[in-house]
Amino acid sequence: MEEFKKGMNGTIRRKLMEAERSSTSIEQWYEYATNLDRHWRESKREEEKLRRKRDTGPQASGHNQEA
Repeated sequence: MEEFKKGMNGTIRRKLMEAERSSTSIEQWYEYATNLDRHWRESKREEEKLRRKRDTGPQASGHNQEA
């Protein structure tokens, strides 16, 4: 299990270590880490989508709609 912990993202490792119910088997660690990673990646994609939307909005293009 130590090798598995060494190779994972630090944020995910901390969340696993701080979980209320600590995993006892490598299978449980793997499953929980996979779920955390999936949610983290979805969150990053959503943040990027929102950032692009904000950056390409009317204000970002330099056009003033009040003219």
